[in-house]
Amino acid sequence: MSEAMTTDLYEVTMAMSYLREGMTGPATFSLFVRDLPPERGFLVAAGLESALDYLSGLRVGPEDIDAFASALHRPPRDLQPLLGLEFTGDVRAVPEGRIVLAGEPLLEVTAPLPQAQLVETYVLNQLSHQTAIASKAARCVLAAAGHPVVDFSLRRAHGPQAGFQAARLGAMAGFAGTSNVAAATALGIPAVGTMAHSYIEAFATEEEAFRAFARCHPGPVTLLVDTYDTEEGVRVAARVLRDLDRGPGSAVRLDSGDLGALAARARSILDSVGLPEVRVIASGGLDEYAVDDLVRSGAPIDTYAVGTRVGVSADAPYLDSAYKMVEYDGRPVMKLSSAKATAPGPKQVFRRTAYADVIRLADEQSPGDGSPLLETVMRGGQRTGGRTTLDARRERLAADLAGLPPAARRIRNPVAPRATASEHLSALARRVRRHIDEQTSAPYARPASP
Repeated sequence: MSEAMTTDLYEVTMAMSYLREGMTGPATFSLFVRDLPPERGFLVAAGLESALDYLSGLRVGPEDIDAFASALHRPPRDLQPLLGLEFTGDVRAVPEGRIVLAGEPLLEVTAPLPQAQLVETYVLNQLSHQTAIASKAARCVLAAAGHPVVDFSLRRAHGPQAGFQAARLGAMAGFAGTSNVAAATALGIPAVGTMAHSYIEAFATEEEAFRAFARCHPGPVTLLVDTYDTEEGVRVAARVLRDLDRGPGSAVRLDSGDLGALAARARSILDSVGLPEVRVIASGGLDEYAVDDLVRSGAPIDTYAVGTRVGVSADAPYLDSAYKMVEYDGRPVMKLSSAKATAPGPKQVFRRTAYADVIRLADEQSPGDGSPLLETVMRGGQRTGGRTTLDARRERLAADLAGLPPAARRIRNPVAPRATASEHLSALARRVRRHIDEQTSAPYARPASP
């Protein structure tokens, strides 16, 4: 079975019906986030690369047909119309690393209707999850205010793939390294790590553990000092580092307790014995809120290691995202459900100064005072260019963050900018709504273009 199987069953049932009815005209679907989660002033677009990998490799094979048939309790011959289905459409999307706001399309797919429908689940999954994690990581970088941040999330991430993505997205946000060896190797970023408390406990004393670790790892070392008594652990680490002349580049790591107070005490101890170059690293349940508090308190922490709370975006683990049809066979369409209405037609977003973004119809002329966010990244089922580098995505995000209004960058109680709709888009929405109202008031009328 292929990745075509990674879909919700109703995508298959709808695609089958479309094919049976001969509904294979071009459809445009728009993927967007309705509202930002609480405590978010922005989102970071992410997940596009894996979505494009999926689309470019999509092909429904015989094994997929058998599995679909089994799931539907139907003979395989009923699913034969889906055999060989590939993605042959176009994709316009916001590049990874750009800041996006509520209501702005992250991606628009235009393809024959059965194709555009079948890919919904996978594409929505990739962009929703990765955008949530990237946004959390970017907030950690903002909170750290120039201090390095590293990723320790793999062990409690929601699976190895999610752990890899957390490392990748952290690197895109500006993290200095990851504990994930596979991700560090694949992405060409620093692998970082120290030791666990079990390592200390395996030795008779902390000092034996520290000396053994230093013997095994020449050069700078980081020593975990809070297995027993933290202040005493710092003193022992300082003695070992001085005896072995391992000060420059080395560090002590605090993983529990009142990190601000313990960091201040550790800094004082290290400085008092002539080790001002030994850094203090903090970890243990940190996210942007804890990092922000520590930085604002003036805690002498050099590096912040963030893990579980960031790797799963604990305070906002999902996005109110949607993948909705906005046009079929040249006919603009929209949803009118209460609190979930959508806007019709393919769109473009123009970024203006201070994030006074305007959402316009894709065929509208440029307003002249903004730059378009969505770019054509796939045409005829093929990528239009190569992959962007991690450095390019990191630079893109840093530039967008620098331009955000200060209120949107706040860690607590941020105020998110709001995009507005152009008059042409608003007028089209009114026309389509009026047409739908007319059709629903005359249920036996033949549908017509608005």
